[in-house]
Formats: sequence, structure tokens, C-alpha cells
Amino acid sequence: MTELRVGVVGVGVMGADHADRVVRKTAGARLVAVSDADQPRAEELAKRLSAGPTQSVRVVEDSLDLIAADDIDAVILASPGFAHAEQLFACIDHGKPVLCEKPLTMDAESALRVVEAEHKLGRQLIQVGFMRRFDPEYAALKELLDSGELGRTLLLHNVHRNKSVPPTFRSEMIVRDSMVHEVDIARWLFGEEITRITVHTPTSSSLVRDGVRDPQLAVFELANGAMADVEVFVNFQVGYEVRCEAVAERGSATIGLGSGVFTRAGGQWGGAMPADFRVRFEQAYDIEVQRWVDATARGEIDGPSAWDGYAAAAVCEAGIESLTTGRPVDVALADRGKVLG
Repeated sequence: MTELRVGVVGVGVMGADHADRVVRKTAGARLVAVSDADQPRAEELAKRLSAGPTQSVRVVEDSLDLIAADDIDAVILASPGFAHAEQLFACIDHGKPVLCEKPLTMDAESALRVVEAEHKLGRQLIQVGFMRRFDPEYAALKELLDSGELGRTLLLHNVHRNKSVPPTFRSEMIVRDSMVHEVDIARWLFGEEITRITVHTPTSSSLVRDGVRDPQLAVFELANGAMADVEVFVNFQVGYEVRCEAVAERGSATIGLGSGVFTRAGGQWGGAMPADFRVRFEQAYDIEVQRWVDATARGEIDGPSAWDGYAAAAVCEAGIESLTTGRPVDVALADRGKVLG
């Protein structure tokens, strides 16, 4: 295959960003079609990204028709999470490789069915968009911890702050749509499953809607006895900030302390803070999509699998229960060996 013909389902903020990335930054791929429930939005994007006969992007009204189209080799799913299960099963039915933005699905039960359906097919088609694994800082941290130079990793401290989110962003979405990144990062850095989660809810910011618990503080317990914590604050007001510190037997390592020029002048010191995730993780997204395209051409995936998406969904499901009850909740995770043989 000389060129991967890509269709993008869902062209909101993330999907439009990916569509633009395929057109302008990704080698070996061509954007063929887009689909979105908001037809005018899809048409506007297709028009903007079409540049003559060599780059003509069409709009497909029904996402399932896009997935089934003969001139689509692979799909990027950036649709709302509630639509993912049906669309993922369609990708499996049609044998279409797919890069699926998180969440894999909205609950652990349907996510496990996706894993089982892919496994029954006999080849991996699904890669989940946990892009932090592709961020150069996170990748360097993973390499350092895996080298054993600092001894065993014992603790992980995480900070995840957004400047603001829409008023419709509810407390459980902080777990499922924001904290889920730290769930995946903890599993990836430790190489272990999370077995228990406790979500604490300190006094909420006065700037959020009544009933929304923001910030949240979660504690993960892993199968090997290690622990991780994360503060998620999605109405931080200042900017987008993600930090991670790993504490090991012979030292610690921290990423996310800021990039660009760091100044000291006029009795003050500091640097710039990005406005949102697309700025902070632009390079990670670029690397993720390019590696997905390259791996797809080889008939492989090169990143988080459907199992990783399922495991994250199971942890978040337990996290939402802990958010509601205020108690630690064990993660109900299927036996991987039995599911995947």
C-alpha cells in the first residue's frame, strides 16, 4: 500500500485537528472523507482541506457508510464516546484499522465486547488515542524508569489542570474524559494493572456550577503494591498544565515543568502556559498519527490497544462509583489471559 486512504468520523475540536494533521503533516496518508452529525461543520472542513484534484475531501452523512466505503482503508474515530461502540464494531466487521480517541466506549461491559470481537477476528485493528505515550517527555520518562537506573518505581504523582471546560462538563466526565489519561499513564509507566481507585472530592471551586465536584483527587493502587495519585482540576482558570513525577528507590524524575523560554526579570520569574491540550501535546499527536499510519501500512498497531482502552474504562467505572460513594472501589477487570488466549 503506497498511500493510506483515511476517513475521519467526528470533526469537532479533536477530529478537525486530526483531519488537518493527516492533510498537512502526515506522510503516507491521504484524507478521503469526513463525517459528522453536524453536516455544515463537516462540509466547511472538507471544503477548507480540499486543494484541487490531488486533495479532494468529500462528506459522508452516515458514519457507518464512511467506515464501509471501498475507498477508505483506515478510520480515525473522534466522535462522541457514546457512538464509539457501534462504530468500532463496524470497523471490525469491515476489517478497517482504526485510531479511536478515548474513551474506547462509555462502559467496561461494551469495551470488553469490543476487545472480544477484535480478538475473534484474529488481528489487531484498534489503537486507542492515549497520545501521552507518544509525547517525548513521557517517552523519556518511561525509558528512564524501565532502565532500572533509579531502582523500582514506587510512587507516581500527577497534576492535570485545564483552564476551563464547557458548563455541561459534569463531575463524572472529569473521571471518564480527563482522569482517564492518568489511568493509562499509570498502567503504562508501571506496567501493571490498577486494582483499586479512590476518588476524593475536596471543596469545589466557587467558579463551577452547583453540584460539580472540581477539583478531584484520586489515588490508584496497582497490582504490584505501587501507588499513584492525580489531582484533576478542569476549571483552573490559568491555563493547561500537566505534570508527572515518578518516585523510585534511588531518585525521582519529573516532567511537565514547562517548555520554551523561562525568564527571571523585574522581581519575577516564569514562562508561558499553553491555553489547551492541542498546544501542549501537539508533537505527541503528530507522532501518534504518523506511527499509526506507518504501523497500519505494515498490518500492525503501534500504541495502546483495545485492551488498554477496556482497562481504562474499567478503572474509570470504578472511579465514578468511588466519586459517588466516597469509598475505595476495587476494579473489576476480566482475566486477560482468558479473554485474549
